[in-house]
Amino acid sequence: MLSDAYRPEVDLVPAPGKNHKVLGRLSLPERTFVADALRTETVGGVLLLAAAIAALIWANTPIRESYESVREFHVGPAALGLDLSIEHWAADGLLAVFFFVAGIELKRELVAGDLRDPRAAALPVVAALCGMAVPALVYTLVNVTGGGSLDGWAVPTATDIAFALAVLAVIGTSLPSALRAFLLTLAVVDDLFAILIIAVFFTEDLNFAALGGAVVGLVVFWLLLRGGVRGWYVYVPLALVIWGLMYNSGIHATVAGVAMGLMLRCTTHKDEGEQRSPGERIEHLVRPLSAGLAVPLFALFSAGVAVSGGALGDVFTRPETLGVVLGLVVGKAVGIFGGTWLTARFTRASLSDDLAWPDVFAVSSLAGIGFTVSLLIGELAFAGDKALTEEVKAAVLLGSLIAAVLSCVLLKIRNAKYRRLWEDEERDEDLDGIPDIYEQDNPAYHLRMAEIHERKAAEHRRLAEVTGGASEENDGPA
Repeated sequence: MLSDAYRPEVDLVPAPGKNHKVLGRLSLPERTFVADALRTETVGGVLLLAAAIAALIWANTPIRESYESVREFHVGPAALGLDLSIEHWAADGLLAVFFFVAGIELKRELVAGDLRDPRAAALPVVAALCGMAVPALVYTLVNVTGGGSLDGWAVPTATDIAFALAVLAVIGTSLPSALRAFLLTLAVVDDLFAILIIAVFFTEDLNFAALGGAVVGLVVFWLLLRGGVRGWYVYVPLALVIWGLMYNSGIHATVAGVAMGLMLRCTTHKDEGEQRSPGERIEHLVRPLSAGLAVPLFALFSAGVAVSGGALGDVFTRPETLGVVLGLVVGKAVGIFGGTWLTARFTRASLSDDLAWPDVFAVSSLAGIGFTVSLLIGELAFAGDKALTEEVKAAVLLGSLIAAVLSCVLLKIRNAKYRRLWEDEERDEDLDGIPDIYEQDNPAYHLRMAEIHERKAAEHRRLAEVTGGASEENDGPA
């Protein structure tokens, strides 16, 4: 989600005697990239929301049997171990595209973005880690005291940034770019650790022959990239082979997508006149496929759970599902807010003058919207119990809904303030394409503004003379 241009100006290790700002205004290049990234993520989030609603309607109407039939329909070459249901193709195949994009984002952040600078990375990394650890702890406590299964501890740890941005688009909150950028950076770190959780905790029986083949395929992929070989007709077939081998190895197939994304070069060769890195170009091509097709189709075949008054009531009585809801709603908000506050506290940084700590809590509660990866982890955690899997999915949906409503209420309270900040960031009175707020230290800007005001003053004087002359005529003898 974040590119080379996105490196928030948040210095969390201040020089002696200097007080640094947390979540301060972004620089112009960073703000420009964040705006572009938000546009793509928001559109994808709206499609994701529509797919989830369609799945719920389809699964709770008289034609729900057709939903199950389509979801359980198997297709694929059985000889290659790929005779999978449509639901599994969506979870293991389409989400590999999503994680491929996530891998590119992670690589770029680590080598050219915010996460390469330990000082700048401290805030989002600590906030994201706390935002994953506290929900897991909440889930564990609920299930230890309630006698439930601990297998689902990772379900409430993930944030769905696309869904969160879709909520912002629906409620029309003019959230300042610094807070939106904070959300995006959290998502990058969140994706990294979600991938590690899937790879480490949800791998059971390993097929070392298939795994070895996947590793060989990844090495060939890397050598081709290093050799400057180009052409989708080379990489797409190779990627499919790597994915198939990874799936048969017992490691979740989405890890193949991440690995290939991490191999792409995400720095530009300025001496060769390169404007964008290969990773950025490929991400630009693949992201619409991920956001517009892969993730919505996964939602369509994963979010369709039977909903009834009794089923919703059971969510709050069964420890596994209650742990998921409380982890998303309470754990995410408390974890991210607490991590942010502690980081600021112990680095002697202060919050931006334009924001207040309740703003940080509102955004933290918005991160409680866990959808795509939470649903995936729920399927993996309770793969042997279909009934419990469906109940956990319902808990993810309900917890995300509660988090969305809570964050909407909190953000709406401050929306007037956000709108003023947003308008300040957008204002461009000299029409040079650069918001005025970023030109306050530029003498040329002030000279342009002086000319504009002089022209306006001259126009007002002319109008005053015209209207004054007209008044004199009207005031004359009848």
